[in-house]
Amino acid sequence: MIKVVGLVLHPRRDCGAAIDAIVSWATSRDVTVLGLHDEINRIDCDAVAVDAEEMVERAGLLVSLGGDGTMLRTMRLVEGRKTPVLGVNVGRLGFLAEVDLPDLPGALSSIDEHRFTIESRTAVRTVLPDGEEVSAFNDIALVRVPGDGLAHVGINVEGSNFVRYAADAVIVATPTGSTAYSFSAGGPIVSPNVEGLLVSAAAAHSSFNRSLVLSPDEQLQLDVLATSGRLAIEVDGIIQGYAEAGQQLAIIPVPGAAQVIRFGQTSFYERARRKLRVEGSAQVGSGDATDATVVDSFEQSRYEILLGGELAGVLHYRRHSGQVELAHTEIDQAFEGRGLAGRLASAALEDARGRSTPVVVTCPYVAGYVERHPEYNDLLAARGNPG
Repeated sequence: MIKVVGLVLHPRRDCGAAIDAIVSWATSRDVTVLGLHDEINRIDCDAVAVDAEEMVERAGLLVSLGGDGTMLRTMRLVEGRKTPVLGVNVGRLGFLAEVDLPDLPGALSSIDEHRFTIESRTAVRTVLPDGEEVSAFNDIALVRVPGDGLAHVGINVEGSNFVRYAADAVIVATPTGSTAYSFSAGGPIVSPNVEGLLVSAAAAHSSFNRSLVLSPDEQLQLDVLATSGRLAIEVDGIIQGYAEAGQQLAIIPVPGAAQVIRFGQTSFYERARRKLRVEGSAQVGSGDATDATVVDSFEQSRYEILLGGELAGVLHYRRHSGQVELAHTEIDQAFEGRGLAGRLASAALEDARGRSTPVVVTCPYVAGYVERHPEYNDLLAARGNPG
C-alpha cells in the first residue's frame, strides 16, 4: 500500500489541476504528498516541500507532471531504485508519459486497485572528463560545438577499434532514446523491452554512416580523435561537460535502472506511430474525414473519433450531479485540419441531447463551437471558464 507520493513538476507549465487531483486522492486515503522545495513553493498547494534526497527516500510512488523532459528527470532521480514512476502529460502530446491530465483520477484508482504493470528502463552512464558521473535514460551524445571542427569519434568495442565517425554528433542511445535524438539521426525504432545500446552518427561526413546495435554486455568506449574539434557532452539533451581531442568516454549500460507504470491502454508502437507520424502500411492520417466514427469510451470517460481504424482524437468528459462536463478536446497532429474536433463536439452534444443531460462546458474548443452553433444553447446548464 502506497503511503507517500512524490511529485516532480514541469518548471513552467501549469500543474495546479493535476496537483489538486493528486492531493484530493491522497487525502481520502491518508497518503502523504511530497514535492521538491523549489517546485512546490511557487504553487499554493498542500504538498509537503522536501529536498530530492528525502523525497526519493520516502516516496513509494513518484508522479512526473509535465512532458518527456520531466519524465527523464524523474527517472534519473530514482535511478537504481524500485520506486515506480507514473508519467502524466501536462500540455502537448508526450511520448514517455502514460496518461493525459483528464485521465489522472482513473489512473490513481487503477494504482489503488493494483491494475497496472511495471516496465523496466535501461540507463547509460559515463564519467565526464572532470570526474563527475552522469546518467541518461535517452542518450549520451558527443556534439560538435559551433565554430569548432567536426566530431571525429572512434567507436571502440570490446577493446578494439571498430569504426571512426566524422559527424555533427555521435549518439549512444538506450532503447527508450531510440525515438529521440537517435531517430532524428536515422537510427532504428527499438522496443523499450529490448536490452541493448544504439550508436548513431548525426549528419555523418564519413563513408560509414550506419547505426550500430550493441549488447549491454559489450564494452563500449568513445574516443575523441586528434582531428576532432571540441565536443559538447549532452546527457538527455542537456550539456553536462566538454571533451577535447585525445579524451575517452566509457559508456556503461544500466539495465532496469528505473521502473515506469503502464496501464496497457496504448502500446509502445501506437505511441511511436502517433508521436513520430510514421506513415506507410499503417496509413496514419489517411482516410476520408466523412468516414470518421465517434464512440463513447465510457470506461475512460471520453468520446473517441476513429478514422481509418486509427484513434484521431478525443473529447474528455466528466459526469456528475446529473450533468456532463465537456472538459478537453485533443486531435492528433497527424489528423489536424479535417474538422474532426467539430465532429467530436457535435457528437458529444447530440449524445447529451439524447440522454436529456444538461451540459457544462469547460473546454475552450467546445465553448467556441457552441457559440458558432446556437442550436445547442438549450443544453447548457452553465458556462464554465475556458482554460
